[in-house]
Amino acid sequence: MARKNYGLYVFDWDGTVMDTTGLIARGIQEAARSLGLRVPSLELARSVIGLGAADSMRIVNPDCPRERWEEYAAAYKRWYISREAQVEVMAGLEDLLKTMRGRGMRLAVATGKSRAGLNRVFALTGIEPLFEETITADESFSKPNPAMLLELSDRTGVAVSDMVMIGDSVHDMQLAQNAGADAVGVTWGACARRDLLALPHAAVVDTVAELSDWILGPAA
Repeated sequence: MARKNYGLYVFDWDGTVMDTTGLIARGIQEAARSLGLRVPSLELARSVIGLGAADSMRIVNPDCPRERWEEYAAAYKRWYISREAQVEVMAGLEDLLKTMRGRGMRLAVATGKSRAGLNRVFALTGIEPLFEETITADESFSKPNPAMLLELSDRTGVAVSDMVMIGDSVHDMQLAQNAGADAVGVTWGACARRDLLALPHAAVVDTVAELSDWILGPAA
């Protein structure tokens, strides 16, 4: 699909904007280990990044009793938050976001993080002002339910057909498909190129430079 100018560019966070994929997957494993549960593989743990907590638990730890979910979440948070400051925004992405804003492009975030989690990483990175709207998993339905993009449409006045969802997982691509938005997959996060290519997409890119060229056009 040829590049176009969208009314709203919606970014996933984990594995797309911030290089958190490996840390999240390891946190999922460590939480299971600390509770004496079966430890999921890294591949399985990575596959649920972007989903809400309940959907994630049903996939990575289907044998965990519902009454222990809060204990599991607490163990995950203890492990993850103590290491969160080690991760950074993907190299080159902050510059791209600033250039987009400088050109008058409208930016938003739709993330599987909680509001508290997004606020933490905004405090770490300082890039919250670049986004005019943000929506989190605890404020909406989990991806790939289309609710996040529909809510962003209500808030911004931009039709979902004039949005592009930029994310690293099949859940982001399916979110866009279900809402009627375009999707761009990035391969530096949770999912392999082949999995992103298998779903409707405007583009699938391997580097931030490729994403920049697709959004802004090649540098002169």
